[in-house]
Amino acid sequence: MVPTVIPMTGTVGAEIHGADVRNDDHWPTIRQAFIDHSVITIRAQTITPDDHIAFAQRWGDINVNRFFTPLESHPNIAVVLKNPDDTTAIGEMWHTDHSYDTAPAMCSILHAIDLPPYGGDTCFASQYAAYDALSDPMKTFLGGLSAWHSSRHAFGAATLDHEQAKGGRLHNQDKATQDALHPVVITHPLSGRKALYVNPDFTTHIEGLAEPESKALLAFLFEHCQNPDYQCRVRWQEGDITMWDNRALWHKAINDYAGHRRYMHRITVEGCALTK
Repeated sequence: MVPTVIPMTGTVGAEIHGADVRNDDHWPTIRQAFIDHSVITIRAQTITPDDHIAFAQRWGDINVNRFFTPLESHPNIAVVLKNPDDTTAIGEMWHTDHSYDTAPAMCSILHAIDLPPYGGDTCFASQYAAYDALSDPMKTFLGGLSAWHSSRHAFGAATLDHEQAKGGRLHNQDKATQDALHPVVITHPLSGRKALYVNPDFTTHIEGLAEPESKALLAFLFEHCQNPDYQCRVRWQEGDITMWDNRALWHKAINDYAGHRRYMHRITVEGCALTK
């Protein structure tokens, strides 16, 4: 069977049907769809954790997440879990995985194991589209700026009292010491396109601007980047693999399935330093 790539929207995202992530012949189609659409959902996969790891290693080295609870049998895999009694979900705020690292993650690969009967979608927002929609003077202004990103406020000591830490879904708060400076506008390492690179969860301030200026500019960018015209939404089915490009997207989890369990396996792939 030849894989079929079906765009989710006119802006971002695609579903892939008839593909098997274990099949070498399907790799070129999957790779190109990822570059072209930034987030891809590969439907109806029947894989083991070892298969998940082997697929991730096609893309690069695995980044073992410091803060997520690992799968006991496979420490390279992070567990993404919300139990029926939990009120919060991991990743409810718009964010970009690992933007606080000096070489941010290339992609995240999430495998759906156990899903609620409804809800639990994941939303994505294209930062290519957000950049393209800006005026030329704003593009020029932002092109000369860099912003700081940090893990401290999101995963550090202040989170010890949060439900996710108390429930064992997040840990290692003492390792939340990462701060990184990245261009506000990057040139994507694979596509060569320009994209905005700030996000509400991890970006703390813009280098060189006074605090009121930084807050005002980030507030504008955060609102601008959430335009529904730049978004797609993944409705999960058991077995799906969704992978997304952390250099080209924001994403957020939708927490609308109270009283139900949602269980997934996630692998993050190492990236590279980002440049203008």
